[in-house]
Amino acid sequence: MTLQYNKTNMKKTTTLLVFIAVTGFFLASCGAGAKDKKGDIGDMKVKLEKLKKEKNELDVNIRKLEDDLAKADPEAAKLVKKLVTIDTLRIGDFAHYIELQGKIDAEGIGYVAPSGQGGQVKAVYAKLGSRVSKGQLLLKLDDAMARQGVVAAQQQTGVLKARLAQAQTVYERYQNLWKQNIGAEIQVINAKADVDALQSQLNAAQANVRLAQEQANMSNVYAGMSGIIDEMNVRVGEFFSPQSAAMPGSGIRIVNTGNLKIVTNVPDTYISRVKKGDKVEVVVPESGKPAFISTISVVGASIDPTTRSFITEAKLPSDPSLKPNQTATMKILDYEAKGTVAVPINVVQSDESSKYVYVMEKAGDKMVARKKTVIVGEAYNGLMEIKSGLSGGELIITTGYQTVYDGQSLTTNK
Repeated sequence: MTLQYNKTNMKKTTTLLVFIAVTGFFLASCGAGAKDKKGDIGDMKVKLEKLKKEKNELDVNIRKLEDDLAKADPEAAKLVKKLVTIDTLRIGDFAHYIELQGKIDAEGIGYVAPSGQGGQVKAVYAKLGSRVSKGQLLLKLDDAMARQGVVAAQQQTGVLKARLAQAQTVYERYQNLWKQNIGAEIQVINAKADVDALQSQLNAAQANVRLAQEQANMSNVYAGMSGIIDEMNVRVGEFFSPQSAAMPGSGIRIVNTGNLKIVTNVPDTYISRVKKGDKVEVVVPESGKPAFISTISVVGASIDPTTRSFITEAKLPSDPSLKPNQTATMKILDYEAKGTVAVPINVVQSDESSKYVYVMEKAGDKMVARKKTVIVGEAYNGLMEIKSGLSGGELIITTGYQTVYDGQSLTTNK
């Protein structure tokens, strides 16, 4: 009697499944026509609710048939168990990052220029890619005329020194005679005036020597900062001046690679989630290094009206593999939860009222599927944070979850 009852119910169930399939096809056709012809949406909702009710009744019949079959024929019951894959949920930390493309820039960039009027380049002491220190000699300009000026000034100083020594001797002689009441006082006064005049001339000549030496030294061009020469467009024989040094592509540029940073534009939708001091991970594929850890040092105070974004910067450590204008990825940590659970994002399903997942639980002597309503949080890197509904330790169904129903008997491939 039991088997006959089961066969009758199975026949009814099969008929009902066919009815639902046909009705579903008819409903889909009607839905398409309604969309095109703007038909009666209310009638569609009624039919949908009717189908849902029939599906629930069908689920009840299926579960009853499975229970009856398990009692009458345990071996056959094994054949209707759903094969699934499971994973044990573990409590851990969950983090969400905002991933953005950016580029590496330098905090300090300096352009080399002569301190004087410039001149013809006589020697170059550095090359492209050289690491230089502040004050290091880079170029030697033609200083022939400047050196002639130094020689002339030094010669004038020598002449004045000799004349001053002679005048000083005359003054001292007249002064000694005057002390002995010999000679006239006017001789002493005139001799002292000669000494003072020559001393003033000597002081001016010595100042001219220093000025001439400074002008001669201007032929030496030094690095104004420490760093790496990443632009070198000066050659021996060319004329190098402050004006030519300021022209694009015709001078020397030094980049301070010890103060690098990553610069990126953050969409204004994240303006409330990004702040100074937030932890970031910087990945530079060309460096071949793991992610560099840093914190946000600058958050732009305004929104670019064209890109609807704001500037964000983070300092980078000194590393030979990092260079200005390299492309990099900045991952900004904008959310973190400790001691929580997360599931693969694809196992989270939705119905008209909530989100849910399926887990496997023991029911008597068998394992069954259980529908668990959950409240979700952030999603990142293929995982969805679960804020409530799961506590850790559950056996989450990761394969086959799309076709199971609450209470269905399960088996695994373990």
